Amino acid sequence: MSNFRVLEDSPGLVKIWDKGVYGEESAFKQIRNLSGLPFIHNHLAIMPDFHRGSGAVIGSVVPTIGAIIPAAVGVDLGCGMIAVATSLKASDLPDNLGPLRSKIESLIPHGRTSHDRHVDRGSWDDVPDDVAQVWNKSLKPQFDRIVEKHPKIGKSNNIHHLSSLGGGNHFVEICIDEIDHVWVMLHSGSRGVGNRIGSYFIQRAKKDMERYFIHLPDKDLAYIPDGSTDFGDYVQAVDWAQRFAKLSRELMMDRALGALGSCIDKSFVTSGSVINCHHNYIAKERHFGKNIWVTRKGAVRAELGDMGIIPGAMGKSSFIVRGKGNRDSFHSCSHGAGRVMSRTEARRRFTVDDHVIATKGVECRKDEGVIDETPAAYKDLQKVMAAQSDLVDIVHTLKAVVCVKG
Repeated sequence: MSNFRVLEDSPGLVKIWDKGVYGEESAFKQIRNLSGLPFIHNHLAIMPDFHRGSGAVIGSVVPTIGAIIPAAVGVDLGCGMIAVATSLKASDLPDNLGPLRSKIESLIPHGRTSHDRHVDRGSWDDVPDDVAQVWNKSLKPQFDRIVEKHPKIGKSNNIHHLSSLGGGNHFVEICIDEIDHVWVMLHSGSRGVGNRIGSYFIQRAKKDMERYFIHLPDKDLAYIPDGSTDFGDYVQAVDWAQRFAKLSRELMMDRALGALGSCIDKSFVTSGSVINCHHNYIAKERHFGKNIWVTRKGAVRAELGDMGIIPGAMGKSSFIVRGKGNRDSFHSCSHGAGRVMSRTEARRRFTVDDHVIATKGVECRKDEGVIDETPAAYKDLQKVMAAQSDLVDIVHTLKAVVCVKG
């Protein structure tokens, strides 16, 4: 039995998984605006962590034929998660986790960035050899071809952001699962170069809408038609950014595991497969009898047997899940808890003392700079999971003991 309901008073069909979960009216307005576009295939699927975004809500699955909406894909192209279990037990971790957090922070650039790379604490000053090797072998050749067509994309922080974390809701965590095994998990995307690609094509799409007198209910729903010159270039650039993000997570995972190894006296191995999944991306898939483009804006692919990661806010439980292949959701699930308030509202409403209480037992930042990421700024992930019980099964429950944020 499916948990979705059909959203009323919507121009197009919308299936939404929001039983017991809060959604703000501005988000519902965005959903209705999006559903009325003529190239939406069959219906929109809205995940239970949905909240207002640019054009499309975060937590939406947007199936299209004949066009892609760049703002619905967003600017953190390929943003996603990576997680791996280790052979370590919770008892193998040191009593004082502060040095482990500091070691991770020293090995992985993190924090909010500046337009000037030379004062950007979130990027590499001197690019390490392993990062340079991945860039030169796996990323630079296609990037050069993209920049040859679109030189403005080259004016971005690219190689210097590879294997860096960023800020906001991006993090590295050391977690303990339900049987006391230690996991390493992190969340990041395509950083400055992905932002440049996304922003560049969003503006080009908006200019095309003006040029051809196409009126939309929201300017951020500007689209690129299939068959246009920009369409192929955009798909190529987004595919590249998604690869950048995936490789970047792999490089950071190696560093996080190295930090863990340097802070304990016991050798260990990773166990099971590494889970590395996007939750902000486009993919060509087949659904309801058609080959279509699926934009998952804050959603994880959950085909039958797919392993995914649904993280909680700082100090809250996270989940390793297995997809059920739900047809109505386009084989998708939520990508997290989803914000229940804006960052500005969180900073206004909560104090450092509130944050200290909310993150008790977690070695993490407890200062004004992360109040907008405090757990109470997010929806209750337990309710989100209950609302999508028809989309995924929970395989592991993880509890963070160390959380690194920019």
